[in-house]
Amino acid sequence: MTLTTPTIRASESNHWYTKDGIPQYTVPSKKDGLPRATTLRDARTMDLVPSVTTILGCAAKPALIAWLQQQVLFAALTLPRRPDEPEKEYIERIISDSKEQGRSAADAGTAIHASIQGFYEDRPTGKHQESVDACTKAITEHFGEAIWISERSFSHEFGFGGKCDLFCAGTINAVVDIKTKEFTDPKKVEGYDEHLMQLAAYRVGLGIPNARCANVFVSRNVPNLVVVKEWSEDDLIRGWKMFLSLLEFWQLKNQF
Repeated sequence: MTLTTPTIRASESNHWYTKDGIPQYTVPSKKDGLPRATTLRDARTMDLVPSVTTILGCAAKPALIAWLQQQVLFAALTLPRRPDEPEKEYIERIISDSKEQGRSAADAGTAIHASIQGFYEDRPTGKHQESVDACTKAITEHFGEAIWISERSFSHEFGFGGKCDLFCAGTINAVVDIKTKEFTDPKKVEGYDEHLMQLAAYRVGLGIPNARCANVFVSRNVPNLVVVKEWSEDDLIRGWKMFLSLLEFWQLKNQF
């Protein structure tokens, strides 16, 4: 297991790491030398390992699928069909609009996440201060005072890598993954199996296999609303077993 501090971030679909734990999200294009997304073929050639999120992409995500379906329905309700517009073009316009809504939500979440990260890296952005204060307070109240390490990447001998939002090792061993989502009722916030598997894999990959693990949900529409969901040890053991099964499936499927 190797750890390193990354300097760049990429989209979820392009997460690859060297055996030393260095992110390899892009490679130079042979055509013009400009960075392009790293592909599976590149990974084979360069002996890279896939990220935890890449592995988790093998599993269905019912909550995400339901949300995407809702976005399509909302777009259909708000976009009237133009006179003489072919059905195919109308459907394509609806889908395009729904994707734009999804991108807007993702961008908002990324911005809040970056502000929280900035706090832990002593480079505050000065933005989303209510969310930052609420998130950091909730983490401290839940785990106690600790020195948190932010955005640490790793590679594990089993053939996967990743990058962790926050972890601490020492007096307190803990791994935290921060999620932003729209919610107003904290009682309705719940974690899903993909969250559990991600944290279970992170704590093994970081070399702290007995660490406490929690998702911290930060509301995008209520700035001071945060929910901490800590997983039980029994859940984490189950999550690790599920992740190992997905890892084997991914490796067999991709002949990797």
